[in-house]
Amino acid sequence: MADFLDISTLLEGALRIILLLIVFLIVRAVGKNIINRSFSRMKEQKNMQPGRVQTLNKLSVSVFSYVLIFIFFTILIGIFGLEIAPLIAGAGVVGLAIGFGAQGLVSDVVTGFFILLEKQIDVEDYVSAAGVGGVVEEVGLRTTQIRGFDGTLHFIPNRNISNVDNHSRGNMRAMIDIGISYDDNIDEAVRVLQDVCDQLAAEEPAIKEGPDVLGVQGIGESDVVIRILGKTENMEQWGIERKLRKACKEALDKNGIDIPYPHQVYVDKRQEQ
Repeated sequence: MADFLDISTLLEGALRIILLLIVFLIVRAVGKNIINRSFSRMKEQKNMQPGRVQTLNKLSVSVFSYVLIFIFFTILIGIFGLEIAPLIAGAGVVGLAIGFGAQGLVSDVVTGFFILLEKQIDVEDYVSAAGVGGVVEEVGLRTTQIRGFDGTLHFIPNRNISNVDNHSRGNMRAMIDIGISYDDNIDEAVRVLQDVCDQLAAEEPAIKEGPDVLGVQGIGESDVVIRILGKTENMEQWGIERKLRKACKEALDKNGIDIPYPHQVYVDKRQEQ
């Protein structure tokens, strides 16, 4: 009879655990769905920036998940018949002891809080922080995730972010230098390049200002350097620079204006003799 009671008790406990796990998964899915819908509605109603919405959305989902996991383990402990109050008190004492050695974690949380409060960076911003440059994928209270342009995902503790360079808060600069030979007419080259700039500006909506030929930027050993400068949408500057270089090269070739490059001359001394 005792064995039967033990088996029934074990089965009852197992069923409770399975039921708790099912409820946990359902609540987590429903909660995440509600949070995502709420931020989508907030984005439409308050016209918030997409990056800011994603930042707050991911942070809210993270906090919700932590709270839900804590509740799950608290109820799980109760299922096993353990008293929760002494465990919580003991955890508090242990947490206090660990806290003295966890100053870095506290610094992470405090720094992350002010990064979010001051809106220093948002998801999808192009930033340079802690010696790393790339696109922000997630901003949390403890770490910030930045995807480098080589594909590497950097997890940066917030305490290491002493300063942030945000390259996404306004139009970006597209700048190229084109060299022409000393034998070519500078005014003619400037006119040709400006025509190229005007044509590209009419074709590319990503260009917000210019591009304009500023004039002679430098005089090298074998070329006269002409600088072109424009403003583009965020993250579009590199593509516009590539298109500018291609269009300028084709236009200069079409108008017979040389772009200097190193030449090698071979002299056969035997023929001279």
